[in-house]
Amino acid sequence: MGMNIVDRIDDRVKVDHVLISVSDKTGLDTLVPALVRVNPSIRIFSTGGTFGAIEKILGDAAAKHLVQVSDYTGQPETQGGLVKTLDFKIYLGILTETYNDSHQEDLKRTAAVPIDMVVVNLYPFEATVAKEGVTVEEARSNIDIGGPTMVRASAKNYLRVASVVNPSDYGAVVASLEANDGATDLSLRYDLATKAFEHTATYDRHIADYLAAQAPQSVSGCYSAS
Repeated sequence: MGMNIVDRIDDRVKVDHVLISVSDKTGLDTLVPALVRVNPSIRIFSTGGTFGAIEKILGDAAAKHLVQVSDYTGQPETQGGLVKTLDFKIYLGILTETYNDSHQEDLKRTAAVPIDMVVVNLYPFEATVAKEGVTVEEARSNIDIGGPTMVRASAKNYLRVASVVNPSDYGAVVASLEANDGATDLSLRYDLATKAFEHTATYDRHIADYLAAQAPQSVSGCYSAS
């Protein structure tokens, strides 16, 4: 199977479906109402604590706009939220290309929808390991898997998807949607993608540096091995 090289895209992409899953919930109270205001038919997919925060923000309107990822995928979250968004329907929706007929057939086959914006920031690994007395196991449990995967997938598909990793960009995103009749443009999506890859690169660097600095006994001391 050859590489998938794209030669046709839309500059402006209307944002109808958004996936939001954030550790830092700063700014959701302004972003979410703005998304609904700009597109009154928008659907927001979310999980866990983020779902609860958005549900509270939307109030009675939550029933119209907010969808649990587990309800959408048909797969319940695993214990402790270990697996929530790692699902074919989610990544098909993020990675699908508008003018790829095979992708469009896959969407129909799985009853999936294109996801036009991904708003994700990651488990606070750096803050966790900065705490006095933190164990390697506590650090390990704060390594985000689904978050970086969603960020990387959405940033790779800047052709169509806006990957938003920093609450400081919410204002620019909303301004773009308001100026473009609820759509993002390629310039914004590309700028957001560069920030997204920087975000995941920095995140992985913190993890690698922390693990490399640990003595073997500090690792084995966390566990009872049989």
